[in-house]
Amino acid sequence: MELIKYLNEHFYTKLELLDIAKTNEQALREYQEHGLMPQCSYKLNLALKSDSFFGSYDSEQEIEYYAKGYASWLGIIQSLNSRDAIYAVFATRYKTALANLNKQGHCSSDAKVNSELNNHIKEEWGHFLKGIYGLCTKSGLPEDIAAKELSILEINDLLALTELTDEQLTKLSSAVNLLDSASSLFAPHERLKSSRHRLINEVRRKYKL
Repeated sequence: MELIKYLNEHFYTKLELLDIAKTNEQALREYQEHGLMPQCSYKLNLALKSDSFFGSYDSEQEIEYYAKGYASWLGIIQSLNSRDAIYAVFATRYKTALANLNKQGHCSSDAKVNSELNNHIKEEWGHFLKGIYGLCTKSGLPEDIAAKELSILEINDLLALTELTDEQLTKLSSAVNLLDSASSLFAPHERLKSSRHRLINEVRRKYKL
């Protein structure tokens, strides 16, 4: 029940998503098949049994859950309906988010966010379409994806150092806060294995941030 409560609070069911986006399941499936729309982040298969005055009742249900940010992404698909144009929106928003974070002092020397950025974004697009970022970021959208990826690079760079100066500790705290702002809470059964536990909770505990 704790898992269902988490999913209902932080995600849209497929039916809720379709209602908000004013579209239907056939259109959603076509968008997914054509590589425009992410897959669901969670899928629950439920076997239900109910007993009441009217007798027993058995039912099986499959419920798909999507990141809430995907309602706006469906709007983009509906307005453009071209894979190249939709990918261009994703890539542009990702690059803009990185540029804004750089201005705030967040940076990494990793090639993924520098010389290899275009290839990196193509890989991120693949993860996005699989529904991975709908699970591990708050919105599932390019801005949160960019923030998550850059902050992880920053944190790992700093954790690789033997000792941290006060300035580096401040940078570490800022990177952890950024990751916290972009990351989902994760489902209860996933939390101890998640990047949130390893790179936010444990880093804050170890470095007293």
